[in-house]
Amino acid sequence: MSTLPKVAWIGLGIMGSPMAENLIKAGYSVTGFTLEREKLDRLAANGGTVAPSIAEAVEGADVIVTMVPASPQVEAIAYGEDGILENARKGALLIDMSSITPQTSIDLAEAAREKGVRVLDAPVSGGEAGAVEAVLSIMVGGEQADFDQARPLFEALGRTIVLCGPHGAGQTVKAANQLIVAVNIQACAEAVVFLEKSGVDLGAALDVLNGGLAGSTVLTRKKDNFINRDFAPGFRIDLHHKDMGIVTDAARNVGAALPVGAVVAQLVASLRAQGDGGLDHSALLRAVERLSGRQV
Repeated sequence: MSTLPKVAWIGLGIMGSPMAENLIKAGYSVTGFTLEREKLDRLAANGGTVAPSIAEAVEGADVIVTMVPASPQVEAIAYGEDGILENARKGALLIDMSSITPQTSIDLAEAAREKGVRVLDAPVSGGEAGAVEAVLSIMVGGEQADFDQARPLFEALGRTIVLCGPHGAGQTVKAANQLIVAVNIQACAEAVVFLEKSGVDLGAALDVLNGGLAGSTVLTRKKDNFINRDFAPGFRIDLHHKDMGIVTDAARNVGAALPVGAVVAQLVASLRAQGDGGLDHSALLRAVERLSGRQV
């Protein structure tokens, strides 16, 4: 019998499925629930247990991990008669790895405390590839003791794992992460169009740029997307639109100016309005191409 904690996993999307599978590979017993039948079948095929409801998934679990798109979904699965807090055992640790507003995380931690459930907010960065390869960056908010208990589980999912502060701090750092990523992708997209219109070999140019100060994880991960115009979603524009809303709102609340971030947030919103919300966020290239007079 494994001495590892019993895990309930709620949310098996692009990120959640490979992350849950990495826990199974690390020896954890994982019981999952999501709304998509094919994702449940995938979990079962990879050694997990399928639950018919949230209540049954979390029953008896030592650790409950949630990975859903946004604050409304976190609230929907956490609260109510059939939600996590009403059905988790006292003393369980709820780790929310979704990207949501800091205030939602703070409110969740307070509500969970009344039920005897401990909470960490632990959003991640690294996209689908990082989830598959278990090299995610995990930014955590909550109590030190809970973080220490969760660290072995985090180590099965990621490479850079940092306690950033109290409840909500992980989400604040994730918001900053999404700001940096969006601005970086936009800069890369503009460079790609500039290089191509100048007649330069794009592959060669991106290789040499990535070896210098202009290099970045974004360019490494997204270079082939740009070259091949392959925008199959690793992280959808729809979700980055949500995240840019979080960071611009949070920045306004603390009095921080985001002049470049505000412009990129509008470019992301524009791309979504043009029907590209389901594409990977590297599809910001399409917006630059349209602005440059190219049919896409």
